[in-house]
Amino acid sequence: MSGNAPDPESLMRSRYSAFVRKDAEYLLHTWHQDTRPAQLDLNENPAPQWLGLEIKRAPLPSGDKGKLTGVVEFVARYKAGGRAHRLHETSRFSCVSARWLYVDGDVH
Repeated sequence: MSGNAPDPESLMRSRYSAFVRKDAEYLLHTWHQDTRPAQLDLNENPAPQWLGLEIKRAPLPSGDKGKLTGVVEFVARYKAGGRAHRLHETSRFSCVSARWLYVDGDVH
């Protein structure tokens, strides 16, 4: 994956796939430099078994040509330790040099 998603929703879907594959390199590559951690450890115990991604809303990006931003509200379902869980988040994205990047998110 190159990380050049055409819109925030596409980037969110590709990042979900990267979590499923435990591809920390891709996740860091698609994370905005102002909020990106130095490293990302995806070796959780118990390891989550990702079950699906539901996009709740993904309005069209807004802003000027040089300052486009977008949001994606999603629910990711997973199992860990034999229990079902849901991650419900509204993520923020920014377009930097014609590349969409994950900035941060609010967990509901």
